Amino acid sequence: MIKGIVFDFDGLIIDTESLWFEAYKEVMGYYQCELTLEQFSKVIGTTDEALHVFFEKTTGVTFVEVDIEGKTYALFQEKAGALELREGVRDYLEEAKRLGLKIGLASSSGREWIMAYLRKFRIHHYFDVMKTKEDVEKVKPDPALYQQALIDLGIQPSESIAFEDSLNGSLAASTTGMHCVVVPNPVTASLQFSEDHLRLSSMAEKSLSQVIMEVESKKSFSRP
Repeated sequence: MIKGIVFDFDGLIIDTESLWFEAYKEVMGYYQCELTLEQFSKVIGTTDEALHVFFEKTTGVTFVEVDIEGKTYALFQEKAGALELREGVRDYLEEAKRLGLKIGLASSSGREWIMAYLRKFRIHHYFDVMKTKEDVEKVKPDPALYQQALIDLGIQPSESIAFEDSLNGSLAASTTGMHCVVVPNPVTASLQFSEDHLRLSSMAEKSLSQVIMEVESKKSFSRP
């Protein structure tokens, strides 16, 4: 029986990932470094280390030397005003409360970054537990974020569903032993997720109750 759900943040609740891709691609392009979607997908849901290595091998200069992070952040902020909650997110949160489910958030991003958006869209009060990069030694695909969230929620992995948009996040959820529902965004839609995961085009595709029923009925999700 499902007793709780845990959300990722970037790319799932708000599609920051598509905007980050656009910003990084534009800024890195100034240095004749062509950022592909395949390359960018490696850092979605985890640290940016692989992106740094790719840029430095391609250009021979470091991120710090030319301030790629600063320039990309500035460009991101110029366009961030257009960001909105992804379709169906608020409906899922409201339905989870009506169903009496515990609600958590597990993200590789920083707490201050996440809380700014949750407060902006007035959804911070829905979450019983939040785990961010400050709470663990290793972020996704390491399972620590999900493990800690479940401990604080007081539920078992088999009693929970993780909602993810990235390969790194879905791997973390699976390693924890959770059911995983994948809701890709434009920059992760072409990735090959596990066939065991239920996949939605958006949270508006099915109600949370329908998702829970499907997850609980899937043989591939059964636990010994």
